[in-house]
Amino acid sequence: MFTFEKEQKVFDIHGVKVGGQPGEYPTVLIGSIFYDGHKIVSDPLKGVFDKKRAEALLNKQDEMSDKTGNPYIVDVVGGTAEALIKCIEFVASVTDTPFLVDSTLSSARMEAIKHAADVGLIERAIYNSIESHVKDKEISALKEIGVKSAIVLAFNPRNPRPEGRLQILHGYPGQVGLLKAAEEAGVQNLIIDTAVLDVPSIGFSAKAVYLVKQEFGLPAGCAPSNATTTWKRIKKGLSPYAYNVCSAVSGAINIFWGANFILYGPIEDAETAFPAYATADLLMAYYVSRTHKINPKTQEHPLFKILK
Repeated sequence: MFTFEKEQKVFDIHGVKVGGQPGEYPTVLIGSIFYDGHKIVSDPLKGVFDKKRAEALLNKQDEMSDKTGNPYIVDVVGGTAEALIKCIEFVASVTDTPFLVDSTLSSARMEAIKHAADVGLIERAIYNSIESHVKDKEISALKEIGVKSAIVLAFNPRNPRPEGRLQILHGYPGQVGLLKAAEEAGVQNLIIDTAVLDVPSIGFSAKAVYLVKQEFGLPAGCAPSNATTTWKRIKKGLSPYAYNVCSAVSGAINIFWGANFILYGPIEDAETAFPAYATADLLMAYYVSRTHKINPKTQEHPLFKILK
């Protein structure tokens, strides 16, 4: 456990603060809804889903946030622009928190983020994400729309090691780095995702969190759930509790390397994710408060909420 010499930036995205030194702010937890294969979705192309079940999941995440002190962001996923827009509108009507505009198709993300701007939701919308294959057209569109917040995915196809994440942010000779691209897009609130590819790479991503914060002072984190949700061995054969336990450990290791946010996976996992990461937060906060005189900036920190 440690602090960073580099000044750490903190971004306030519609009331959710992300960034800072370890122990200052609770880890922001991000649960995914309407993802590929989500059972509450009946038509992923048109965005048809069970609204009662979706609202119950969102309310449960909100309840867990209130209990632990960890703020949250909703990862809204859509396979098409039509579906993504419908899902965003629903989430925005149920909760007041920020949300990720998330799709594997850049065209769907772009249309949805433009819609968010048109209907007055741009302050809450976080574009997910600016990636290594981003095109000039996408950057220009983001600037024209007025996107304020975005995740930068620091995946480096040339170098998967932690240092490779920094290289893709800086850029190679003749290639614009992702931080420069985000700057050209006019993004103010830059959040770095250090790109989990598989289970073994979770350690690489955790070290990359440390390196990103050490060099740039930007909020950083990752999505260990990208690997754990497809980890067959822990889902079948080890024990009935293996998935939840292993997922929690995979996220907590990032917090101890300085992560400011964790994409914890399906929103259904909120009841296990929030207590686990709140525990990691209070351990980190207690240590740095005693050794580095850095105290939580909010009374809603898990150190005060659950350590009783």
